[in-house]
Amino acid sequence: MNRARNRTSFVRDTTDRKNLFLLVQLRWLAVVGQIVTILIVHAQMGIRLPLLPMAAVIFVLIALNIASLIQIRRSANVSNTQLFLELLIDVWALTLQLYLSGGASNPFISLYLLQVALGAVLLEAWSAWALVLVATAGFTWLIGTHQPLPLPPAYEGELFSLHIQGMFICFVLAASLLVPFLTQINRNLRARDAYLAELRQRSMEEAHIVRMGLLASGAAHELGTPLATLSVILNDWRRMPALKSDPDLVDEMAEMQNQIDRCKTIVSGILMSSGEARGEGTVRTTVKGFLDGLVEDWLSSRSPKRFDYDNTVGPQERMIADLALKQVLFNVLDNALEASPHWIGVAALRQGDNLVVAVNDAGQGFDPAILEELGKPYRSTKKRPGSGLGLFLVMNVLRKLGGTVSAKNRAGGGATVTLTLPLSALSPGGADGDD
Repeated sequence: MNRARNRTSFVRDTTDRKNLFLLVQLRWLAVVGQIVTILIVHAQMGIRLPLLPMAAVIFVLIALNIASLIQIRRSANVSNTQLFLELLIDVWALTLQLYLSGGASNPFISLYLLQVALGAVLLEAWSAWALVLVATAGFTWLIGTHQPLPLPPAYEGELFSLHIQGMFICFVLAASLLVPFLTQINRNLRARDAYLAELRQRSMEEAHIVRMGLLASGAAHELGTPLATLSVILNDWRRMPALKSDPDLVDEMAEMQNQIDRCKTIVSGILMSSGEARGEGTVRTTVKGFLDGLVEDWLSSRSPKRFDYDNTVGPQERMIADLALKQVLFNVLDNALEASPHWIGVAALRQGDNLVVAVNDAGQGFDPAILEELGKPYRSTKKRPGSGLGLFLVMNVLRKLGGTVSAKNRAGGGATVTLTLPLSALSPGGADGDD
């Protein structure tokens, strides 16, 4: 649960960091726009503006942007409070610039709406409404308090026309900025929501796996007693003179003992791997040796009519022999054997920094609906209870190791299941995936 909360917090921090970067970009445009507007009004139109105070406000915005960029590059967390404070500074800067250039009569007064719109998308509800109150207070203050803006004699009769032109420029500017920036912000938020939904799905799947592990562990404990009873009874039979004298019965009892021993080994493996952390009780080996031994163990208890095995992984690749990974590959091979008992092909190779194991069969292939929902529990065309859990477990184990599973139907018939694992996750000291 703590890991899930940490991942959720990390996703939000990442999204807020992206949105802060967009806010920085918008502020750079605002700085450039203010400089251009001041130069046009002051130099070209001849309207005298208080340049030093207005320049000081612009320098404050530039300093704020530099500080924000430093924080983004250091990957520091970005909170709702910080975004709120940054937007408050933007509202403060706009209020000061409007105060120095005519107050509420300035046609660029509508830029308050740009700040409010950004706050509505970026901020939590309380801070968005707080920003609305601050902007409203600024607007109200500017109605009665501002520095007068004396117009040159040439513009005295054109005040209304200048105001309309300014309103038009303000409208075009605000609309042109709102559409791309709000679109990108919404894209960031949708990506965050999609990832959070995926995390919730993973959490549900992991909880399902935990329940299955508990059931498997309990079943293994309960199977220990009847297996021990069968072993005792079988040993008694082997000592009975009437049975010892029959060679066929002796061979069959020996085979029965072998199968009981195998069942005990399977039960011991379940108990050992149930809840076991990766790396505990594991053996250091090579990737090639691990795969060769795994195939040999699998073939010792299964009997496909034909089995083609090609392992081109170099002998120098070191790894930790994980029981969970071995069981995953057994599961894939068992599914292939069930679909195609007359032929199975396995190819193992290195691609870049990944180990790729492809298991091929000549069966009927996957149903298209199964391929679309690959790895979902209980998605199977087999008409028996519990079907569809095999690939579900395979995909979850591979995902914990940072790998992936893909499946496709072969052109000539049959199917291919491909397991891709980063060699760094298998090597001694490797990290466990992203979970």
